[in-house]
Order: sequence, then C-alpha cells, then structure tokens
Amino acid sequence: MTDNTPHPEDLSTGASPLKINPLLLKKRNARETRFRLYGLTAVLTAVLVLCLLLTSIISKGYTAFEQTYILIDVRLNTQTIDPKGTNRLEDLAAASYKGLLRDALREQFPGIDGRREKRQLYGILGTAADYDVRDAVLDNPKLVGTTATIAVKASDDVDSYFKGYISRDVPEDNRKIKDVELSWLDTFETDDRIIKKFNMDFFTNGDSREPEEAGILGAVIGSLYTLAITLALCFPIGVLTAIYLEEFAPTNRWTDIIEVNINNLAAVPSIVFGLLGLAIFLNFFGLPRSAPLVGGMVLALMTLPTIIIASRAALKAVPPSIREAALGIGASRMQTVFHHVLPLAMPGILTGTILGMAQALGETAPLLMIGMVAFIADIPGSMGDAATVLPVQIFLWADSPERGFVEKTSAAIMVLLAFLVVMNAIAVILRKRFERRW
Repeated sequence: MTDNTPHPEDLSTGASPLKINPLLLKKRNARETRFRLYGLTAVLTAVLVLCLLLTSIISKGYTAFEQTYILIDVRLNTQTIDPKGTNRLEDLAAASYKGLLRDALREQFPGIDGRREKRQLYGILGTAADYDVRDAVLDNPKLVGTTATIAVKASDDVDSYFKGYISRDVPEDNRKIKDVELSWLDTFETDDRIIKKFNMDFFTNGDSREPEEAGILGAVIGSLYTLAITLALCFPIGVLTAIYLEEFAPTNRWTDIIEVNINNLAAVPSIVFGLLGLAIFLNFFGLPRSAPLVGGMVLALMTLPTIIIASRAALKAVPPSIREAALGIGASRMQTVFHHVLPLAMPGILTGTILGMAQALGETAPLLMIGMVAFIADIPGSMGDAATVLPVQIFLWADSPERGFVEKTSAAIMVLLAFLVVMNAIAVILRKRFERRW
C-alpha cells in the first residue's frame, strides 16, 4: 500500500521542498533564548529586591520583640503600700510604688545627692517601671512587708544600649548614655541583674510617647473595626451591583457610562476618597472624627470598584450552558442567578473581595484626611471611638525621633506584612480549592 502522506518538506507551494535558511533559524532561536534570559533576569531582580527589603525590615525590627529588664531589690513597706492593713487588691493597686523604686536605686548606689545625678539614676528605668512593681505585688500580695527582687523595665536608651544600637566607644558628648550611667549599668550587668524578656507589651499596649511602652494593640483593634465596616458595606453592594450589571442590566448608553465610571474609579488615587469622606461624612453628616466608622466607609468607597470588577469577571466565567440548563427546566431568571450562577462564581468573588480588603488594610492616605492620624493612647472600645489603624501607626512612629521607635516601626511593618500574607494566602487557598475549570 502506497503512503500518500506528504513529507513536511513538500508542504510548500509548488513541487520543490520548503527551504529553511539556517542563519534565520539561528537568529530566531537566539532571540527566544535572549527573551527567556530577560524574563529570568527580571524575576531574579524582583526576588533580590524583595529579599533586600525584607532583610532590611527584619534586621531593624526583630529586636522590638525583646525588652531589657533590670532586677531591683525593692523594699515593699507595709506603711507605704497598705497602711490600713486591708490587703485588698484595690488598695494595693492605688498605692504609690515610684518612691519605693527610687529608694531601692539609692540604696543600690549610695552617695548620690545631686539633683542631676538622681535624675540620671532614675532615668535608667522606664517611665512606667513602677507599674511592674505594682503588678508583682498584685500577683503576690504576700510580698508586702518584704524585700523582693523585681524585674522592672529599662528605659529606651538603656534598652537600645544593650541591643547594640548605642556604642560606648562614641565620645560622651555624642552619646545619650553618659559615663556615670554606664558605670551603673556595668554594676547591674556584673551582678547578673540585666535580663531580656519577650516584649509582650508590644502586642498588648496602645500607643505611647515612650518607646518602651508603645504597642500596636490599639492600631490592630482600630484596623479590625475599620475592615469590618468596610466589608459589611462593600461586599453586598459590590456583589449586587456586579450581578445587576452582568445579568440583568440592558445594554445601552447608561450602563456603558456606569461601567466606564466603575473602571475609572478603580484607578482614582486613594487620597481623593479621603477628601470625599472629609467633605461628606465629616463636614456634611457630622460623623465623629478619627472613628473606625468613618474610616470603614471611606475605604468601602475605595474598595467597591475592585470588588465589582472582580465579581463581574467571576460571573462572566460561569459557562452560558449553566444558565441555559436552569432556564430550560423552568427556573426564573432570579432563581437561575442566585441558585446556580452565583454559587459557582462565589470562589472568584471571595478571592477578589479578600484582595480588595488586603489593599484597604494597607491604605494610609484616605485615613489621614479624616483625622485618623491623631495620637490615640487608649484602646478603642467601639466603632465610634477615636482610633488609628496599623499603617497610620507605622507612619506616626516613623516620624518620631527616638531610637526605640525605629525598631517599633519595623516590627509593626512585619506584623502588617504578616496580615497581608495571610489574607493573600486565604485568597489563593479559596481559589485553588473551590474554583472550577470549565
């Protein structure tokens, strides 16, 4: 049997076989090789820059998760702490422990009489070191009337010194810690009275003027309140808008105008939404300034276009056969959309929503316009209380001159990046687990 299949070389016009120029083929392969190298170089460059950025942040911020403490022998006089002898926690908590702590320091280093030297001696401890003594007494009231060794928090400068950020080789005039203070610290270090603990206060305290007392809890709570308002507003409105535009809206000039405006709003600078919130929510409606309620409404306006576009893409990805099958068995248009199309599109909608919320979590500019840049020391108790968010807290700390806020800024960035990574990981998991390929 004769094989009539033409040879690849005979597939050209005419009877003569197709001739390939070896030089052109070599150039084409070289171009493809160069293009692959360009792409690989771009990827490696991006990974290198990302690694440098993360290394810089982590190297500056990991020390914030550790705090220096000094062991002090404090004489817990009954007359000072509990003169009435009630032994009630309310009375113990109301006592003044600062004087006891200062007396313990003077006993440790006798002969210090000058006002300046006393101020330097007291300054090696944190401004809230007396609360460490109070907490120790409240945890064990039996300490009252005894001399107890209590770990109290060191000041920001002392903490920076033991973390290696302040060098004693620098001339004294250019150093925050003077020679006499170094001699006291050397004494504590020789007696093994310098210890380091995990800095739990960084996660349980609100903002503070003192670096050793500053924490991110207030900013984290404010961020959660703000994101809750944002999600509650933009998710139902965004999804319903996408359903209407994709499934029910007629194709005419008005819907075209709406679609163009939605796409344009997705590219509007975020600070414009902050100006809108300032003009409408604060000046016109008179809502509370610096509140997560207003911040969530502003971020909802900013996130809505992203969710609408992602939801429309997810709805459009559902095959028309699903709609036709539902309509063919007698389902109404509403039943078809909400019982069949929407459940199949929900993984893509949730993915777009989470990515939009991650973008809102990292926003600062719109919140600055509505006053969430204020110094807020208290933990917000409701969505109407004054609060700040984590990106704004980072912005405030980055502008502070104290050395301790440098590591606190980097540590807060690490926490924010962890939140963003978790949210993006959830989006990827949802897409991988529930997404269907048609």
